[in-house]
Formats: sequence, structure tokens, C-alpha cells
Amino acid sequence: MTKILIIDDDYMATTLIEKVLSGQGFETLAINDSTQAIHSALTYVPDLIVLDLMMPDPDGFKVCRMLREYPRFTFTPVIIVTALDDNDSKVVAFGAGADDYLTKPFRVEDLIARVKELLDRVG
Repeated sequence: MTKILIIDDDYMATTLIEKVLSGQGFETLAINDSTQAIHSALTYVPDLIVLDLMMPDPDGFKVCRMLREYPRFTFTPVIIVTALDDNDSKVVAFGAGADDYLTKPFRVEDLIARVKELLDRVG
């Protein structure tokens, strides 16, 4: 079963994303503490990561950069799901290693489509 790690300090956001993705047949793990992000990723070894940017230290930009430092996550797709809608945030997120960027509020169908597309690409 495909495993997806959801990292967002907003409990309601992780609950919604987890419900949507598990409803599509994915195994999910949601964490609400960015300080546990790397440990959780190394333990869970997800096939895809959904990551918020606006979190206490470390923020999502830093978490994404840190994940990319691990060879096992070099090709793991990372989808940013955030309320930040400015171009600078998008540029920094992609520079940190993000594969896709979705702004909140988002349509559930968009999230599902992006998850499936990225998973199809990696295989």
C-alpha cells in the first residue's frame, strides 16, 4: 500500500487531508509537530509527503531541505499545501526541493489528482 506522510501543525488540516487520502486507498500518517518531521519520515519511509510551510521552527521550507539531504528521500515527491500564495514562497519552496505547490483552501479533487500524478511519475 502506498504510504503518505502529512506534516502540518494545523490539526484540522491534517485530519482533512488524512481523511481524503485514506479514502482513496492510501495509508497515511499525520503529524502536527514539525520537530518530529524528519524522525517520522525516517521511521515511516513514505512514498509521498504532504507538507505545510507555515509551522513553528523548523518551518516547512527547512523541513523540505532537510528531507532532501537524505538519499532515501531524493526522489520522494513532496507536495506543499499552504496558505502562502505569493510567488516568493513558491520559488523558495521549489528551491528547497518541493515537487508541487497547492494553496489553501484547495479543492479535494486537485489534491487527489496531484498526489496520483506525482506517484505515477515515480513509479
